[in-house]
Amino acid sequence: MTGDQICQALEDLRKNGVALEKILSSAVDLLHRSNSRFHWTGIYELFPDNVLRLGSFVGAPTDHVFIAVGRGICGTAVAENRNINVPDVAKAPNYLACSTSTRSELVVLIRKGRRIFAQIDIDSHEFNAFDPDTVAQVEKVADWLAEAYASASTTGVS
Repeated sequence: MTGDQICQALEDLRKNGVALEKILSSAVDLLHRSNSRFHWTGIYELFPDNVLRLGSFVGAPTDHVFIAVGRGICGTAVAENRNINVPDVAKAPNYLACSTSTRSELVVLIRKGRRIFAQIDIDSHEFNAFDPDTVAQVEKVADWLAEAYASASTTGVS
């Protein structure tokens, strides 16, 4: 499934009045199934206390349910307001190991303008698993989700 197809499936859910929480869960599931190199896929939501909190995910459970902004790859992405693609986590000094099998990680912010709502975090058991096309597909889904978050925050619906 491509990023466009995932976004269309999510849009269909939104049009049917599905709550944001269920849309996020569906996004994680669809993304995870879209690429055999994705071994753990989740969304961390950014809360006002500058802590990322794990929401929906597919894969092995993790101890990293809360991550402070600035800590690890996920926290660094928020602190530096940028997406991060780590081809080899062993070479990332700030990597927080969730699994000894993880070899590469991709973090894509879900943001609109300067506001960061959350992030998509994907781990792979393969080195350099996230080529430019893969990153672009995940970014497309993140952009769609940013619109959904923005809509939910202005209507007060979640």
